[in-house]
Amino acid sequence: MVRPPVRATPHRYSIFVLLVLVSAGPVRPAPAWASAEPQQAIVVIADVHGDFDDFVAILQRTGLIDKQNHWTGGKTTLVQVGDLLDRGPKPREVMDLMMALEKEAAQAGGQIVGLLGNHEVMNLMGDLRYVTPVNYASFVDSNSEKRRKAAYDEFVKWSESHASLRPELPQPMELTAAEWMARHPAGFVEQREAYGPKGQYGEWLRRHAAAAEIGGVIFLHGGISPDLATTKLDAMNSRIHDEIKAFDASKKYLEDEKLILPFFTLQEINNVLQAEVIAERKSGVPANNERQAKMIEFLKHGDWFSVRADGPLWFRGYDTWSEEEGAPQVNKVLETSKATHIVVGHTVQKGGRVRPRFDNKVFLIDTGMLSSYYPGGRASALEICGDARIIVVYMDQLTVLLEPAGSLPKGGLGLSSGEGATASEKPANGPIEHICAPTTATPQ
Repeated sequence: MVRPPVRATPHRYSIFVLLVLVSAGPVRPAPAWASAEPQQAIVVIADVHGDFDDFVAILQRTGLIDKQNHWTGGKTTLVQVGDLLDRGPKPREVMDLMMALEKEAAQAGGQIVGLLGNHEVMNLMGDLRYVTPVNYASFVDSNSEKRRKAAYDEFVKWSESHASLRPELPQPMELTAAEWMARHPAGFVEQREAYGPKGQYGEWLRRHAAAAEIGGVIFLHGGISPDLATTKLDAMNSRIHDEIKAFDASKKYLEDEKLILPFFTLQEINNVLQAEVIAERKSGVPANNERQAKMIEFLKHGDWFSVRADGPLWFRGYDTWSEEEGAPQVNKVLETSKATHIVVGHTVQKGGRVRPRFDNKVFLIDTGMLSSYYPGGRASALEICGDARIIVVYMDQLTVLLEPAGSLPKGGLGLSSGEGATASEKPANGPIEHICAPTTATPQ
C-alpha cells in the first residue's frame, strides 16, 4: 500500500540523523540529513517495551505493514522515539522487526528513524534493572549452560585474585555457585554480548541518534530541559554518542587491566572500582595514575548527559510543568531550533491517551503500550500529515488533534489549555489506508 498524496507544502522535510564511529570500529557512512517528500505522512510511535504483539498491531492499524509484517507504508516516514526494550516479553522480536523494516522501507522510498531511549542506553552500559528473566531466556541456545558455567568459573578466579578488595566493596560479591547462577540466568552472557559494540543489537543501537528534526517537528525520547534550550540537536547527538564511545573504551581498558570481567553489570563495575580506588589509596603504594584517573572518571558516569535526569533521554518536565511554567521554556527551544512542535515519549500518560500541551506545541505520546505493566495503557500512533494535520490513531479510534489553518469549523476543535480536552474523535475498525486523506476523522 502506497499512501495517496495530500496537499503539498512548499518546504521539504529534513531529518537530522547523526551517525558516529563507535569504538568497535567503523560503521557504514550515511548522510547527516535525509529528506522525505512533503506530501507523505510521518507516523510516530513511542515506547514499545518489548510488546511485540501490540507493536505489530498498531503498525498494521496505520497501514505501515501487512499481515506478514512486511512494509506497506510506501514513502511514509516512521519515527520510533526509543524504549523498544525492557519490561516486556519480546524485545528481540521488536528490534528484529525494526531492522527488517529499515531495509524494506528504504527500498520503497520510505524511511525508519529509530531514536535512542533511556532503556537502550541502559542496556548498552549494562544497567540491567529492567531486564526480565524472559528477556534473558530469549538468548538461550544449546551452548548456553556451557557458557554460563565457564563464566562462573571465570568469576571464581577473578574473585580469588581480588581478595584484597573484599573489605572495601560497598556491596559484597562473595556468592555461592547457586547465588551466582540465580543472578546470571541462562542467556545472561549472550545478552551482554549482543548489546556490546560488536553485538547484533549493540552495533545497531549505537548508530541511532537521540534526537531528530523533520519538517519543523523535533522528535526525541524525554525532552529538552531549560538548561539545554539553546543547544543544537546535532550537539546533543554528538555528546551522547561520544559518551557511549567513552564508556565502551573505558570498559575495554578496565577489562584489559583485569579489574573487571566482560559480563559485569554497570552496578558491579561501580562496586569494584569504588573498592579498588579505596584499596589503592590505603595501600601506600604509589598508584598507577593513568589507571586511577580512568577509574575515577568512570565513576562519574552518573553525571553524563546520557544518564542525567535532566538529559534528553530522561527529562520529564513536559509532563510535570504547569502551562504557565512550561510555555516560555518550550517556546525558547522551538525558537532556537526554528521548529514548530516537539514530540516525546518516556512518560506514560494517564488514561492511555496522547496529551497535547503548551498550545499544541508539545505532544506526549507514550500511552503505555505494554498494558500488562501499565494498567489502562494501549497502543497508539501519532500521524503528522503533509498539510499540518495531526491525528492520533488508537486501535479503535481516530482523534484529530490539530487541523491546518483555514480548515477548522467555527469554534475550532475545542482544545482547552493545550490539554486536548475535547478533540474530534471518530470510531474506526480495521486497518487504515488513508489516515491523512482530508475526509478522514473530520471535526464533529
